[in-house]
Amino acid sequence: MTASTALFRMPIDLRWRDLDAFNHVNNANFMTYLEEARIRWLDGACRPWIDDTSIPLLAAVQMNYRLPIPYPADVAVELFAEKIGHSSLTLGHRIVDNDGRLYADGHCVLVWIERDRGRPTAMPEAVRNAASASAGA
Repeated sequence: MTASTALFRMPIDLRWRDLDAFNHVNNANFMTYLEEARIRWLDGACRPWIDDTSIPLLAAVQMNYRLPIPYPADVAVELFAEKIGHSSLTLGHRIVDNDGRLYADGHCVLVWIERDRGRPTAMPEAVRNAASASAGA
Protein backbone atom coordinates (compact mmCIF):
# COMPACT_ATOMS: atom_id res chain seq x y z
CA MET A 1 0.00 0.00 0.00
CA THR A 2 1.24 3.46 -0.80
CA ALA A 3 2.04 6.03 1.83
CA SER A 4 -0.53 8.47 0.45
CA THR A 5 -2.61 10.67 2.71
CA ALA A 6 -5.68 9.03 4.18
CA LEU A 7 -8.97 10.02 2.58
CA PHE A 8 -10.82 9.16 5.73
CA ARG A 9 -10.18 7.82 9.22
CA MET A 10 -13.01 6.31 11.24
CA PRO A 11 -12.58 5.14 14.84
CA ILE A 12 -14.33 1.84 15.56
CA ASP A 13 -16.28 1.21 18.74
CA LEU A 14 -15.74 -2.50 19.30
CA ARG A 15 -18.75 -4.37 20.61
CA TRP A 16 -18.69 -7.45 22.80
CA ARG A 17 -20.74 -9.24 20.15
CA ASP A 18 -17.94 -8.65 17.59
CA LEU A 19 -15.82 -11.25 19.41
CA ASP A 20 -15.51 -14.90 18.50
CA ALA A 21 -14.75 -17.97 20.63
CA PHE A 22 -11.07 -16.97 20.76
CA ASN A 23 -11.92 -13.61 22.43
CA HIS A 24 -10.83 -11.44 19.54
CA VAL A 25 -12.79 -9.68 16.81
CA ASN A 26 -14.21 -12.18 14.34
CA ASN A 27 -12.65 -11.82 10.89
CA ALA A 28 -16.06 -11.25 9.25
CA ASN A 29 -16.49 -8.07 11.31
CA PHE A 30 -13.37 -6.60 9.68
CA MET A 31 -15.38 -6.41 6.43
CA THR A 32 -18.30 -4.74 8.22
CA TYR A 33 -15.95 -2.09 9.61
CA LEU A 34 -14.60 -1.41 6.10
CA GLU A 35 -18.10 -1.17 4.64
CA GLU A 36 -19.13 1.34 7.29
CA ALA A 37 -16.03 3.46 6.65
CA ARG A 38 -16.62 3.48 2.87
CA ILE A 39 -20.25 4.55 3.27
CA ARG A 40 -19.41 7.26 5.82
CA TRP A 41 -16.63 8.64 3.59
CA LEU A 42 -18.83 8.64 0.49
CA ASP A 43 -21.77 10.19 2.32
CA GLY A 44 -19.68 12.84 4.02
CA ALA A 45 -17.23 13.89 1.30
CA CYS A 46 -18.70 12.89 -2.04
CA ARG A 47 -22.25 14.16 -2.43
CA PRO A 48 -23.81 13.12 -4.66
CA TRP A 49 -22.28 9.64 -4.83
CA ILE A 50 -25.55 7.84 -5.58
CA ASP A 51 -28.61 9.00 -7.50
CA ASP A 52 -31.66 7.76 -9.43
CA THR A 53 -29.55 6.66 -12.40
CA SER A 54 -26.31 5.24 -10.96
CA ILE A 55 -25.01 3.39 -7.91
CA PRO A 56 -21.66 1.98 -6.82
CA LEU A 57 -21.19 -1.76 -6.49
CA LEU A 58 -18.41 -3.55 -4.65
CA ALA A 59 -16.67 -5.39 -7.50
CA ALA A 60 -13.74 -6.84 -5.55
CA VAL A 61 -12.28 -6.84 -2.06
CA GLN A 62 -8.96 -8.11 -0.81
CA MET A 63 -8.10 -8.39 2.88
CA ASN A 64 -4.82 -9.28 4.55
CA TYR A 65 -5.41 -10.28 8.17
CA ARG A 66 -2.20 -9.24 9.96
CA LEU A 67 -3.10 -9.57 13.66
CA PRO A 68 -6.21 -10.47 15.65
CA ILE A 69 -7.93 -7.45 17.21
CA PRO A 70 -8.18 -7.95 20.98
CA TYR A 71 -11.01 -6.65 23.13
CA PRO A 72 -10.98 -3.96 24.30
CA ALA A 73 -8.93 -1.98 21.76
CA ASP A 74 -8.95 1.48 20.22
CA VAL A 75 -8.85 0.90 16.46
CA ALA A 76 -9.67 2.86 13.34
CA VAL A 77 -10.24 2.21 9.64
CA GLU A 78 -8.19 4.32 7.25
CA LEU A 79 -9.09 4.65 3.56
CA PHE A 80 -6.72 5.65 0.73
CA ALA A 81 -7.27 6.36 -2.96
CA GLU A 82 -5.14 3.86 -4.88
CA LYS A 83 -6.52 4.09 -8.41
CA ILE A 84 -9.09 6.40 -9.94
CA GLY A 85 -10.65 5.16 -13.18
CA HIS A 86 -13.50 6.34 -15.36
CA SER A 87 -16.19 4.22 -13.68
CA SER A 88 -14.18 2.62 -10.87
CA LEU A 89 -12.33 3.58 -7.72
CA THR A 90 -9.81 1.37 -5.94
CA LEU A 91 -9.67 2.20 -2.25
CA GLY A 92 -6.86 0.95 -0.07
CA HIS A 93 -7.80 0.22 3.52
CA ARG A 94 -6.10 -0.40 6.84
CA ILE A 95 -7.30 -1.23 10.31
CA VAL A 96 -4.85 0.15 12.87
CA ASP A 97 -4.70 1.08 16.53
CA ASN A 98 -3.56 4.35 18.08
CA ASP A 99 0.02 3.05 18.32
CA GLY A 100 0.13 2.28 14.59
CA ARG A 101 -0.21 -1.49 15.05
CA LEU A 102 -1.57 -2.93 11.79
CA TYR A 103 -4.41 -5.46 12.14
CA ALA A 104 -5.47 -5.67 8.49
CA ASP A 105 -4.89 -4.07 5.12
CA GLY A 106 -5.88 -4.52 1.49
CA HIS A 107 -8.06 -2.82 -1.07
CA CYS A 108 -11.49 -2.84 -2.68
CA VAL A 109 -12.83 -1.81 -6.06
CA LEU A 110 -16.07 0.15 -6.41
CA VAL A 111 -17.68 0.35 -9.86
CA TRP A 112 -20.49 2.77 -10.66
CA ILE A 113 -23.23 1.23 -12.79
CA GLU A 114 -26.42 2.39 -14.46
CA ARG A 115 -29.32 1.23 -12.33
CA ASP A 116 -31.57 0.31 -15.25
CA ARG A 117 -29.04 -1.52 -17.44
CA GLY A 118 -26.44 -2.72 -14.97
CA ARG A 119 -23.65 -1.37 -17.19
CA PRO A 120 -20.64 0.64 -15.97
CA THR A 121 -21.07 4.40 -16.07
CA ALA A 122 -18.93 7.40 -15.17
CA MET A 123 -18.09 7.83 -11.53
CA PRO A 124 -19.70 10.98 -10.09
CA GLU A 125 -17.44 14.04 -10.24
CA ALA A 126 -17.88 14.57 -6.49
CA VAL A 127 -16.29 11.16 -5.82
CA ARG A 128 -13.51 11.74 -8.36
CA ASN A 129 -12.71 15.13 -6.83
CA ALA A 130 -12.69 13.84 -3.24
CA ALA A 131 -10.47 10.87 -4.14
CA SER A 132 -8.15 12.99 -6.29
CA ALA A 133 -7.56 15.49 -3.49
CA SER A 134 -6.03 12.75 -1.35
CA ALA A 135 -4.23 10.86 -4.10
CA GLY A 136 -2.57 13.99 -5.38
CA ALA A 137 -3.89 13.11 -8.83
